[in-house]
Amino acid sequence: MISARELQARLAGHGELALLDAREQGVHYRGHPFYASSAPLSRLEMMIADLVPRRSAPIAIFDGGEGLAQKAAARLAEFGYTSVEVLEGGTAAWKAAGGELFGGINVPSKAFGEFVEHRYETPRISAGELERLKKIGKDLVILDSRPLEEYQRMCIPGGIDAPGAELAYRVHELVRDPHTLVVVNCAGRTRSIIGCQSLRNAGLANPVVALKDGTMGWELAGFASEKGAARRAPPPGREGLARAQAAAEQVAQRFGVKFADAGMVHRWRADGGRTTYPLDVRTREEFEAGRIAGSRHAPGGQLVQATDEYVGVRHARLVLVDPERVRAIMTASWLVQMGWHDVYVLASLAGFEIERGVRKVPVLGLHEWRTTREANGTVLDFSTSLRFHYQHIPGAWWVVRSRLPEAKEKLGGQKALTLSSEDGVLAHLAAPEVQALWPGAQVRVLDGGNAAWQGAWESGHERSTTVRDDVWYKPYDHEAGFEKHAREYLEWEVALIEQIKRDPTIRFHSVPGT
Repeated sequence: MISARELQARLAGHGELALLDAREQGVHYRGHPFYASSAPLSRLEMMIADLVPRRSAPIAIFDGGEGLAQKAAARLAEFGYTSVEVLEGGTAAWKAAGGELFGGINVPSKAFGEFVEHRYETPRISAGELERLKKIGKDLVILDSRPLEEYQRMCIPGGIDAPGAELAYRVHELVRDPHTLVVVNCAGRTRSIIGCQSLRNAGLANPVVALKDGTMGWELAGFASEKGAARRAPPPGREGLARAQAAAEQVAQRFGVKFADAGMVHRWRADGGRTTYPLDVRTREEFEAGRIAGSRHAPGGQLVQATDEYVGVRHARLVLVDPERVRAIMTASWLVQMGWHDVYVLASLAGFEIERGVRKVPVLGLHEWRTTREANGTVLDFSTSLRFHYQHIPGAWWVVRSRLPEAKEKLGGQKALTLSSEDGVLAHLAAPEVQALWPGAQVRVLDGGNAAWQGAWESGHERSTTVRDDVWYKPYDHEAGFEKHAREYLEWEVALIEQIKRDPTIRFHSVPGT
């Protein structure tokens, strides 16, 4: 066990520490310490190796008093983690000791975005003003800084997808005239602000502004979004790449970005006393075409937007991979300001083993799907409640692994159970626990999970065995009340700048003279 005050002192120091929340993400959203990563007990096996790759790294894990943290600690010990402590008294003790509890997810990144806007006075444009300029034919380009999947769901009409660190890398192919107005947007605020300021920091000659409140602000202003767009910023040509690289080198000098070679990285990865994350910040296509063996895909914009999802160990060493260096340098410049002191850009891929192709998760011992519902029995779906709502196997029940006793109470005795999840992996991991709860039932796992299902789909969430708080629902995910949820979300983001002032462990900083 570790007391709240001792944990606060550890977080205020400079040693490595992973602070993990064992509750479901939707519960984590309601309130947690600033630097906590969501690591639900129900998905722990699937997340922990990426989140905390070094088995001897110190871990503090907590819950809200439900007993999940103790179970998670025991499971981590089974996985070989040797330095795990449970926060005594959970979130209630943390608050009683004067600690701040922050609502939301990706809080460090969201708060950092607000810090950046205040520190740099990042210029912005309202939805109404953008619409007016579009109507009068103003020379402008709208760049959407989100991943393609989010962009395709809804975007500002005419917007072009250029996610995160791709902005400074690809902008010269889209903007030829230095007088063209560049508008950067996301769904809300953070990636608009960081994207806009990235282009400004990179010295782009054009006027650059962030769209105030992103697509949420656009729709709250009464304007319609475009659905299913497919416009993507092209990769840079020879001239565009040269300009982007020259700008990135200037950013590296301004923000003190450090570089590492293969020899340094090999030594770090062999060091059992420090944690090193090799993170490839390029696009998914580039990563799959050829990557350093053992590296993880963490596209630059998303790494800054959701650092707590990629890096669980505070004060670990981060090595950013991008052969052209532009995206790695831009990402590193922000991570340094977020308080990550050991951030390095890999100078070259030379000296590394290169993997190619799609990395597959091995799943063993799965059984064939039977052709009749009687043979399959009741289907338990371990997907997120959001995915389950949109589509699931007909007749399936939605369950949460860490709350299986609730499913047992709801469903009673069963003769046969078939388990599924997004890709079947989580269902396979949960199978022994299901068998223990239903000892007399025949338990099978659907090979490949829902991704392999070729039959009809069903939607809705009527067959839920527990409260749907396993994941955070974005304002766009709610079935009703978008305007209310969007306004609450935007108000929460803005208020973070004041809340972080009350937490002495938070140490954002800017570079003098910038």
